[in-house]
Amino acid sequence: MELFTALFPPAFLALTLAHFVALLSPGPDFFLLMGFAARHRLRGSAGLCVGIAAGNGLYILLVILGWSALRQFRLLFTVIELLGALYLLWIGWRLVHSRARTLALDDAGPERPSWPRQLLLGLGSAVLNPKNALFYLALMTALLGPNVTLLQQSVSGIWMVMVVLVWDLAVVSFIALPTVQRRLSNNIWKIERVAGGVLMVFGAGILWRFFTSL
Repeated sequence: MELFTALFPPAFLALTLAHFVALLSPGPDFFLLMGFAARHRLRGSAGLCVGIAAGNGLYILLVILGWSALRQFRLLFTVIELLGALYLLWIGWRLVHSRARTLALDDAGPERPSWPRQLLLGLGSAVLNPKNALFYLALMTALLGPNVTLLQQSVSGIWMVMVVLVWDLAVVSFIALPTVQRRLSNNIWKIERVAGGVLMVFGAGILWRFFTSL
């Protein structure tokens, strides 16, 4: 029992619930995964999952190391926010211009993105989303409280990163199921374009909020 209390903070259950509920809310990462998994299946999207989880882990690490001063560095936050908007617009533009064609289920996937490219795309999607920084800042500070230990923060952070990874892999694995692929085979390009459109809306929304705040 002492080991359990040493590893897990009193608010751990509240933390896990809040984190999982946030995962159920579709964001830029979800639509990026959906667009890639629909065409490239698990092998062409697993690297995205790892990159997204790594990006979330980076923000958690920064919060643990005391990067709560992020809110005070408004210029830095604004730069990250604008880069994120441009990144979402770029990815969305590429998906919106997906070619209208039928997906061959026995296709070996010659156009499957390489693992490094998947990793970088996923990492960029997570890191260039400033909402991730604020979300983990709130969870790791306000929710866990001032008395949380470094060990408890570390265990909580590792837990959340693993949950993000497992959840994203589950999403792309479902989309990659042969039965799902057969249903989607004639509509892959439509899914990609919808996903791209949603990403562009996210990006445009960030830019609109920035310019209206000037």
